[in-house]
Amino acid sequence: MWAEHSVFYQIYPLGFCGAPRENDGVQVNRIEKIGGWAEHIQALGADAVYLCPIFDSDRHGYDTRDYRRLDPRLGSNEDFAQVCTTLHDHGIRVVLDGVFNHVGRGFWAFRDVQEKKWDSPYKDWFHISFDGNSNYNDGFWYEGWEGHFELVKLNLRNPAVVDYLLDTVRLWVEWFDIDGLRLDVAYCLDKDFLRRLRQFCDGLKPEFFLVGETLHGDYNQWVGDGLLHSCTNYECYKGLYSSFNSMNLFEIVHSLKRQFGPEQWTLYKGKHLLCFADNHDVSRVASILQNPEHLPLLYGVLFGMPGIPSLYYGSEWGAQADKSQGDDGLRPCFDHPEWNELTRRIAAMAKAHKESEALCWGDFQDVVLTNKQAIFQRRTDNERVLVAVNADSQPYWAHFNAGCGRAVDLLTGQPHDFGGGSELPPYSVAFWKCEA
Repeated sequence: MWAEHSVFYQIYPLGFCGAPRENDGVQVNRIEKIGGWAEHIQALGADAVYLCPIFDSDRHGYDTRDYRRLDPRLGSNEDFAQVCTTLHDHGIRVVLDGVFNHVGRGFWAFRDVQEKKWDSPYKDWFHISFDGNSNYNDGFWYEGWEGHFELVKLNLRNPAVVDYLLDTVRLWVEWFDIDGLRLDVAYCLDKDFLRRLRQFCDGLKPEFFLVGETLHGDYNQWVGDGLLHSCTNYECYKGLYSSFNSMNLFEIVHSLKRQFGPEQWTLYKGKHLLCFADNHDVSRVASILQNPEHLPLLYGVLFGMPGIPSLYYGSEWGAQADKSQGDDGLRPCFDHPEWNELTRRIAAMAKAHKESEALCWGDFQDVVLTNKQAIFQRRTDNERVLVAVNADSQPYWAHFNAGCGRAVDLLTGQPHDFGGGSELPPYSVAFWKCEA
């Protein structure tokens, strides 16, 4: 599966493209801006773009009006098809947000129910009771997603709804040649629907990638044969920043051992979860970390640990935003990409990750672990890489059996000699590929 050796770049198009907050219905080709960033994304080392909702919606994209029409604030279907061509021409795959748990109140089938009530052929597309009333005085009650009644929950046990959604995915492949879907609130989706979607997509396009948004619990509920290929690793998202803020690298390493360690009981051995430092729903990591010197080190762990690394647009140069100030601040419009020392280091990490068999597919084992330093090993039958992090302001001498005499740092290309111990400079990260 191509995603297992990819680096993702996430964009929230409505914010990224500077679209109006409310859907004014005026069609403007703003989506072309994404194509204009293709060279930056390519230079960064990302080879897959995950786009948050792009289809016609009431406001923020997750309140869909029409799955088969690009949001007019972003342009036309033809405009987006051109963007996909540009991205593909740069070797970048396209993954769209599949928001299949719920729709907006402006969704065409729900509007038909509002108008015709019992006589609507779409009344069973939703969880509706005509014995009650909604907060909007519709004359009937309906289930909203987690109490948000602007988000109308779809009835995924209705074959007509499933057929409509699967046909929509088929059209997206035909129109835009997309390469996969990120399933919004996958933890809420009916498991039979997930199985049907996987079976359908397996026959739709070779290596069509399905990744789900999951928060807590056992990810094996959603990822595996006949289900999704991957899901979001929120457990390690939290562990990444809190390990550095508390100067306790035991936290993230123990989470990784629990998930991917060499023991047979580890939870997700052989699986490739989507790993991230931040996204459109949480504060930017540059606003969370207490010590800015830790920012490149956190990305070093992200690109060195098991999983599929994902970057959120703007964070590659250290953009800041705090969720307490609202979602709009997390989803900004940048006039142009920036490139600084952090960006350069992340690009080197992305290149190393994609080109290393061990970093993409290797197992996980901790080698050296203190509160402020961590060295862990990623290994396959053909390659072994040691990821070394020093979060301290002082150098650290690590004495351990590396299992080899020499290595090359995949980030710098410089040789490394393990004889007599290995010095970790202050605030440093290294990816040592061991020589035979």
